[in-house]
Amino acid sequence: MERRKFLKTAAATGAGATASVIGAPAIAQSRKEMVIVSSWPRDFPGLGTSAQRLAERITNITGGSITAQYFAAGERVGGFDVFDEVASGNAQAYTSADYYWKGKHPGWAFFTSVPFGQTYAEMASWIYFQGGQQLWDELAADFGLKCMPCGNTGVQMGGWFRKEINTADDLKGLKMRIPGLGGDVLAKVGASPVSLPGGQIYENLVSGAIDATEWVGPWNDYFMKFYEAAKYYYYPGMHEPGGFTAFGLNKSWWESLTETERIMITAASNYEAHLMMAECNANNGLYLQKLVDEQGVQLREFSDEVYEAFGEAAAEVFDETRQHSELANKIYESFEASRNQVAGWLKLSDISYSLKRNNVLGI
Repeated sequence: MERRKFLKTAAATGAGATASVIGAPAIAQSRKEMVIVSSWPRDFPGLGTSAQRLAERITNITGGSITAQYFAAGERVGGFDVFDEVASGNAQAYTSADYYWKGKHPGWAFFTSVPFGQTYAEMASWIYFQGGQQLWDELAADFGLKCMPCGNTGVQMGGWFRKEINTADDLKGLKMRIPGLGGDVLAKVGASPVSLPGGQIYENLVSGAIDATEWVGPWNDYFMKFYEAAKYYYYPGMHEPGGFTAFGLNKSWWESLTETERIMITAASNYEAHLMMAECNANNGLYLQKLVDEQGVQLREFSDEVYEAFGEAAAEVFDETRQHSELANKIYESFEASRNQVAGWLKLSDISYSLKRNNVLGI
């Protein structure tokens, strides 16, 4: 009896050990490495911490079947080199702002933000429900990529200036760091747009190599210390009213994943897109007050004259953009139709309510 019990136990133990030995390689083989390269500095509040959070979430949500390894700007490649790194297959994904690639195709700009474009709420409507994601997929496929939203910074500030900007003439000859189609608008009004990654802006502003810069908003800008070189802080930014950051993946690698893995990555990225927007809204008011009270920053609103000049220049830029290609025109027309439809509703709902509420409450 004892012998039979021993043999039964030994057999069960042996079977379990065999299953364990067989199972370990199978699990190991199912694990996938995911190298994520970023345009943002490590630990930078908002953009940087959000990207790091996304990488960690992908590892966690997949239970480790996909292990994300994150590299901030400059740690593996430069901030502006992430597109080519992923398109070539040297890395599996990037976090960046897709308007940086407008030189490859102007359509990329629309999937971050464009002058007089859509706010966060409007942009989300277009991307998720009015054909924006499908057009993004069409554009990205031509470059061997699959892209999706992974953050949003909301309506950005107009920028930091060494001098007051009272009229459109004050912009002429100004060297300003501003990417995307917003940079093209500044060129139309006589300024000289400069494209610089985030990590190089401060030194160029302090040295006088540039006269002005835009970045994001009070929370992010506070940590960049632009106030040490430029005291005039203008609002609102016409160039980036609802800037989605992008999670760009190598298309071949993306298609090699299981459907479940693709769903989990998409869920993680979309969640971070909305989380970053909430985080920016939660912090911008506080840090704006700190900039004014602690650093002596002078808050200024762009005049109607300056904004009208921006609007006229933007119309020219869009005309040129539409002429680039059939796809560029298709993206513009879809974007414009969505903006006009959703903005009309938000004017009656969110905007109307906010104005009346703030008036009553004295906000």
